[in-house]
Amino acid sequence: MDNNKTKYVVTVGRQFGSGGREIGKLIAKGLGIAYYDKELLTEAAKSSGVNADFFEAADERTPSFFSSLWSFNTGYNNGTYFMGDTPLSNDSIYKAQSDVMLKLADRGPCVIVGRTADYILRNHCKVVSVFIHASMEARIARIIARGDCDNAKDAEAMAEKKNKLRAEYYNFYTDKKWGEAQSYNLCIDSSLFGAQETAQIIIDFIKKRIAK
Repeated sequence: MDNNKTKYVVTVGRQFGSGGREIGKLIAKGLGIAYYDKELLTEAAKSSGVNADFFEAADERTPSFFSSLWSFNTGYNNGTYFMGDTPLSNDSIYKAQSDVMLKLADRGPCVIVGRTADYILRNHCKVVSVFIHASMEARIARIIARGDCDNAKDAEAMAEKKNKLRAEYYNFYTDKKWGEAQSYNLCIDSSLFGAQETAQIIIDFIKKRIAK
């Protein structure tokens, strides 16, 4: 597959603690393409002239959450994204991120994690949308192993909270449902195979999907 001649983006939705970020990186490495996750926030902040802290605080959260950010009064300008009664309108952060995704897709094939990339790019290029989930036991173990929590009860509570925020965000901005099979080209349980094998299964699927 000649990545330079094929315009496509792999989008990765993921349950918190399922290893989506690690698997996304492995997919990008295996295909020899770019990878974007938190990097999107930096790119969007640079493009808009807004302090990156705004993007970090509002990352994958619905507009109802944004209102708590308006008390911040540093790091923004009066640019295109931020016309209105407040320095940041409800949808301005989302629009800035969306515009960056479109530009990144034009640069060449890449992997983009989360942030409704599958929906934003649906009419812009060929999209291979993947959703990674895992058993609660596996997610708890990963959350504890990486130091986010030190016990199973807190890890489960964190996983549930993060997934609720991600689902609300995805469902608000798209006409699909977060985590439901019909919203994606491929859903896979990473706890069955581990990160490396899961990534390889996804890579094989992507190659077949792109070849069509």
